[in-house]
Amino acid sequence: MDPMLTQDAPNPAFALAFDPVRPPPTLAGAVYAIGNFDGAHIGHAAVIARTKALAAARGAPSATLTFEPHPADYFARRPVVFRLTPLAVKARALEALGLDGAVVLTFDAALADLSAEEFVERVLVGRLAVGAVVVGWDFHFGKGRSGGAEFLARAGERLGFAVEIVDKVEAREHGEARVVSSSAIRRMLEQGDVAAAARALGRPYAIVGVVIPGRRLGRQLGVPTANVATEATNRLAFGVYAARARVPAGVFDAVASYGLRPTVAGGGAPLLETHLFDFDGDLYGQEIEVAFVERLREERKFASLEALKAQMARDMAQARALLAASPAAASPPSR
Repeated sequence: MDPMLTQDAPNPAFALAFDPVRPPPTLAGAVYAIGNFDGAHIGHAAVIARTKALAAARGAPSATLTFEPHPADYFARRPVVFRLTPLAVKARALEALGLDGAVVLTFDAALADLSAEEFVERVLVGRLAVGAVVVGWDFHFGKGRSGGAEFLARAGERLGFAVEIVDKVEAREHGEARVVSSSAIRRMLEQGDVAAAARALGRPYAIVGVVIPGRRLGRQLGVPTANVATEATNRLAFGVYAARARVPAGVFDAVASYGLRPTVAGGGAPLLETHLFDFDGDLYGQEIEVAFVERLREERKFASLEALKAQMARDMAQARALLAASPAAASPPSR
């Protein structure tokens, strides 16, 4: 699947509501999938598919209920989670799965202090008036994670809304079945195995950011790059990757380097540098989405700029060949 393609056409009426105190008008009586949904991976897609099916059977809208910041970041009082999908990316991914909307609740002291029972009564019933709820088998909520899927099912019976629990989703890797989870995908990315991560995500892992000025060294070497600073919590393995990049002009095959640039820089923060094939234009200040298709090699220090330049030529040739063998389908324009 193309990294930027959607499973369904985006819904032009998709509703994104933040901290509503009453049901959003277009989501009255909605069937909600509840969770963090970081990655919107194939396990999440199974929950969402069941949500859509249940909503269709009831003649109701379908939506997700999710939380920002990530609860782990809230309790740590600082960003600690290697996010697979920051909020803007997650919202687009959820919309792409064909939902009618998403509700985002601020995860703060007031929400964290709610017991499981209070969360059900005050949030699900009182604020959202849910028609039904769909959760994964490992769903937990409430202060101290005191509530689980079965607790929610019993509460739904008592308070008049349906609850469905989706079993764990497994993916086969080297003949072995593995449970799909955001944590497992993060480990794949930390090892540079972006191909395995793509199978679990249902699409290649991507970094989205605004192109910033650099030292223009790539241009001097004949390989101009679009540079993006990443979040401090990003733990993608350093290295060089075959990639595809979406910019306002379209989607381009590319080669991307992520790391500390040991040949030309003395430390500093990691930087994503992406060279778009067959592209000529100024991208400064524009948004770029870089989807990682395959890791070509690890990051390493070269003895000279000439040695680096020679390796870059080999990297580009390898990336072109690999991407040509895995063509991308036509992609809709960014919104």
